[in-house]
Amino acid sequence: MLNSKGLRLLIVDDHAILRAGLRRLLGDLPEFSAIGEAADSHQMLEQMNAEPWDMVLLDLDMPGLNSLEALRRVKRDYPDVAVLILSMYPAERFALRALKAGAAGYLNKHSTPQQLVAAVRVVLDGGTFISAGLVAELARDLRTRPLDTLNELLSDREFAVLRGIASGKMPADIARELTLSAKTVSTYRTRVLSKLNLNSNADLVRFAAEHELVK
Repeated sequence: MLNSKGLRLLIVDDHAILRAGLRRLLGDLPEFSAIGEAADSHQMLEQMNAEPWDMVLLDLDMPGLNSLEALRRVKRDYPDVAVLILSMYPAERFALRALKAGAAGYLNKHSTPQQLVAAVRVVLDGGTFISAGLVAELARDLRTRPLDTLNELLSDREFAVLRGIASGKMPADIARELTLSAKTVSTYRTRVLSKLNLNSNADLVRFAAEHELVK
């Protein structure tokens, strides 16, 4: 359980207006003595190397380093830092991956301010936050689709390569974000095409759009 007095929160999102709104909302909570901001994963890691933080509120899709990879690095280097994911993406596609990577909770950006405050307090208390809506959504997904193609067939790296390609990134950029070689990225691309029974990058883009995997 985190000490609930004088905690430091780092808000990580590439939209300045959203960061400002979150800062105003969460700045009213007595638990926090300091709130910082970062516009991408690289800035987040730089700030975490420079100063101690107790909690990170992390957007799941930003320029630069893949957010799930950044989350894994945070939990590897700063295991005591609690990370709450705040994302616009469908929970059934991303929540399980985020929780497995070490997140303490997952909340959709369509949630109310009251739900966000509740999630933050659950995480600060050492718990794991999963909304009732997410639980129902995951349960419904399991009933209607016992084998979820994305969660069961694709590894995290394959999933990241799929999203990178669908976002229009070059293989070299994807390789740099995931700290892989371009050849390895090409291998993952081939595996994804095979596992999803697709034939080209255009098919990957279409698949990602249909499943709401990219903005």
